[in-house]
Amino acid sequence: MGCGVVLQTENPNEIGYTPKSALEKEVVICQRCFRVKHYNEIQDVSLTDDDFLKILNGIGQTDGLIVKVVDIFDFNGSWLPGLHRFVGHNNVLLVGNKADLLPKSVKHSKVINWMKKSAKDLGLKPMDVFLMSAHKGQGIKEIAEAIEHYRFGKDVYVVGCTNVGKSTFINAIIKEVSGEKDVITTSQYPGTTLDMIDIPLDNGASLYDTPGIINHHQMAHYVDKRDLKLISPKKEIKPKIYQLNEEQTLYFGGLARLDYISGGRRSFTCYISNEINIHRTKLEKADELYRNQVGELLQPPRKNQLDEFPELVAHEFAIKHAKTDIVFSGLGWVTLNEPGAKIVAHAPKGVGVFIRESLI
Repeated sequence: MGCGVVLQTENPNEIGYTPKSALEKEVVICQRCFRVKHYNEIQDVSLTDDDFLKILNGIGQTDGLIVKVVDIFDFNGSWLPGLHRFVGHNNVLLVGNKADLLPKSVKHSKVINWMKKSAKDLGLKPMDVFLMSAHKGQGIKEIAEAIEHYRFGKDVYVVGCTNVGKSTFINAIIKEVSGEKDVITTSQYPGTTLDMIDIPLDNGASLYDTPGIINHHQMAHYVDKRDLKLISPKKEIKPKIYQLNEEQTLYFGGLARLDYISGGRRSFTCYISNEINIHRTKLEKADELYRNQVGELLQPPRKNQLDEFPELVAHEFAIKHAKTDIVFSGLGWVTLNEPGAKIVAHAPKGVGVFIRESLI
């Protein structure tokens, strides 16, 4: 077991291929999982969005507990649209992963309340909400106990978008419960789990790891695989503060840009991966800078990607409330503390950009 797909030894190009020689090993995983695990190489797979949705629709017809994992650094981008429709009558636990990326000053109780409100706005009322860092093993014991408490002896289905840390979370749960390590193949690449992985619990029930649903609004789909580690932070975010005058622009690599139109001199606090370079320029020079420097000074994207990289689309906002975040789905957010600013945020076509009450 690694990605959940049935193993086969005939066709190296199809999913589940493993060489015959590998079948003699104690733990057999497919070649794709082996490459992800040992070389961080990814092979593209042939499952479609419809395949993923069929699996999820099947869950709605069962009787069990659903554990929904989201990335708190990209809450809306990692939300499954329409989740409330295929949950059926099942209870849901909502788990926010990557809590270790938030600055230490952030109170976890505030984030949990914010998650509850956001879930309700999106049509879902979870039984309970938890924060964790699957990568560091923080919060896992508490979640394992909650799963046991809320499942009432039934099966458990873990669902989430690609890249939220779902398989890392399940590995941490298995380790917590049984002491077994790294049962499921994990990687930073979207879509590593290919079919339902069945992990037996006591009393004949199972814990199922489901494939990550690809949410095309996530920034991860527009960057080179090598740049995923730049936009998906691994360390606590260090906020960067910029004092901007009217008609100044911030570029986040070449992935997004923020134009400050009007509202007097003010400070903008950027919560973006520490690896992404932020470049300030005058609004009147911003278009020209992008034309000349995207893929060079402004990267990611890389030079060889520019042909398929989508154009940046403008979203206008008038900031009416104190403490507002301008969110670039999958990249991070910029916080404004005072109302009265007019801004234009640009992101690749298809990537969500919106404002919300400040998280921090």
